[in-house]
Amino acid sequence: MGKKDKLIQRLKSKPKDFTYDELRALLSYLDYTEDNAGKTSGSAVRFIHARTKAVIRVHKPHPEKTLKLYVINAVLAVLTKEGHVE
Repeated sequence: MGKKDKLIQRLKSKPKDFTYDELRALLSYLDYTEDNAGKTSGSAVRFIHARTKAVIRVHKPHPEKTLKLYVINAVLAVLTKEGHVE
C-alpha cells in the first residue's frame, strides 16, 4: 500500500488528528493543485483538480493544524463524487 492509499484510508477513518499537511499531500497525489487567491484570501484555500476542474474549498486550521470533522466529511463527499474514494 502506497502513501496515497494510506492517506485515503486514514481520511476515511475520520481521525481527530488528520492534519492540513496530510490533506495537501493527499490532494496533490490525486492531481489537485492548491490555490489561495492572493494575499487577501486569509485562511480560505481551494484545491482544483487538473482534469475535471472539481473544487474543494477549505479553511486552513489555525492555530492548531488538525482538520475539523465537518471539513473531513466535506472533502470525502467531493472525493467520493469525483470517484477518487469508494
